[in-house]
Amino acid sequence: MKRPGIARPDPGVFIKANLPISPVHSVPEILLHTAGPASGLWRLAGRGESDPPPYWAYPWAGGVVLGRYLLDRPEMVDGRRVLDLGAGSGLVAIAASKAGARAVTAVDIDANAVAAIGLNAAINSVDIEAVAADVIDGPAPEATDLVVVGDLFYDPSLALRVIAFLRRCRASGIEVLIGDPVRAYLPHRDLRRIATTAVADFGSVTSGDVVQAGIFSLS
Repeated sequence: MKRPGIARPDPGVFIKANLPISPVHSVPEILLHTAGPASGLWRLAGRGESDPPPYWAYPWAGGVVLGRYLLDRPEMVDGRRVLDLGAGSGLVAIAASKAGARAVTAVDIDANAVAAIGLNAAINSVDIEAVAADVIDGPAPEATDLVVVGDLFYDPSLALRVIAFLRRCRASGIEVLIGDPVRAYLPHRDLRRIATTAVADFGSVTSGDVVQAGIFSLS
C-alpha cells in the first residue's frame, strides 16, 4: 500500500537534494548520486506492489566490475554503439561513454532510474540517452553493437527473460558482456567467464568487504 496523502516529489529535485554525489568504490573515475541512511528514499520509491525497488540508488557489484572492465579496456567499446540493459544508476553506461563509445543508450523500467541516469551523466560530463522501458520481451535492438548487463540475474523469472533477450541479441550479431558476482540465477551454461575482479558490493563498502565478480561473454 502507498502512504495516503503523501505526494511523491519530482525525482530529479529529490535526487539532487537527498542523494549526495560520491565516487564509486573500485571505480573512482565515476561519480554517482548514491543513497545513504538519511536519504529518505521511500518518499521517492513509493510503497505500492508495482513500484520497482530503488536498485538504481546504489552501485551493485555487477555494474561496478563491468564499469571497471570497460574503463580498463576501452577497445571493447571504442567507436561502438552500446546499450546498457537494466541500467540502474547508469554506472556501466557512463563507463562505456568515458571509454569512447560512439553512442550509449541506458534502458531501465524505473522512471526514477532514468532521472538518476540523466543527473549522473551530467556530473560525469557524458552524453547518454536514457529510456524508461521494458524491452526484454521484444526483438534485438537495432543500431547496437554491444549490449552490457550489470547484475540482472537476482530473480528467477527475470533471469529467464533476460537470457532469452540476450540470445536474440547474439543471433542478430550483437556482442553481449555481463558483469555479475555470480548471483543465484546466473545462467552459467550460456556464458564464458573472461575476467574476475574483487570489487565492493552494495552493503559491503563501509566494512571493506569485497566479492569476486566476473565478466562473462555470451556465446
